[in-house]
Amino acid sequence: MLVIRILISCIVLFSAQKAESKPRTIHVFVALCDNANQGIVPVPASLGNGQDPANNLYWGAAYGVKTFFKKSTSDWTLVQTIKSGNPAILDRLLFKHKTQEIYMLAEAYDGANMKDCMLAFFAAAQSTLEVTIESNTEMLSFGKSADLIAFIGHNGLMDFDIKLESNSNELSPKDAIMLCCYSKSYFSEHLKQTNAAPILWTTHLMAPEAYVLDAALKGWILNESGTQIDERAAVAYDKFQHCGLKGARNLFTTGY
Repeated sequence: MLVIRILISCIVLFSAQKAESKPRTIHVFVALCDNANQGIVPVPASLGNGQDPANNLYWGAAYGVKTFFKKSTSDWTLVQTIKSGNPAILDRLLFKHKTQEIYMLAEAYDGANMKDCMLAFFAAAQSTLEVTIESNTEMLSFGKSADLIAFIGHNGLMDFDIKLESNSNELSPKDAIMLCCYSKSYFSEHLKQTNAAPILWTTHLMAPEAYVLDAALKGWILNESGTQIDERAAVAYDKFQHCGLKGARNLFTTGY
């Protein structure tokens, strides 16, 4: 009997250690900037072609997610480019943090399919979107199993409405970042139907560029509070936009 108890204790301890070592995951949904299909103030044609991720303002340009996280931040390494069976997803990248067991899946959605991108983001928030990626024989879970989800792009809810299914609440709450204009005003009603907690969103017009996401992730990885992450976002935004720190602080907020 004593031997059995010892074996059971060892199994429980091993399982707990295995659970603790499970990588944390981040899922980033990027709706490519699109002059023709989104209600935006037009940007130069080369940056606003929603079918050209390589040059897109939110993806391949200097401050786009792909370029910035590949070249301008020292925290992340590009692990692989992944093919997607979804024709709306034009590019798909897997990054790994250089010092932590944290993986980030970033997906670039065709600008003409912004609604699909937003629905995927909310499906992840509701724990109904299942996404699994194999990397170096390790299975990584994103979507509903991600610890953090983020939406980047134009606020499509200014142009259309969406209807969410009932929330399953099958998983523990995850954190959410929404970098688009007036995201708190437009996303609140829908996000409250999910099991996601808003750690960073916006109160006014803004440029949803990758340096804000990078700054927020730095704080999130350190398990900082929403208020601390908010401050990091404001400092980064002022650094690149030269808008004044007071104005940047008024732009970002956390929680409901």
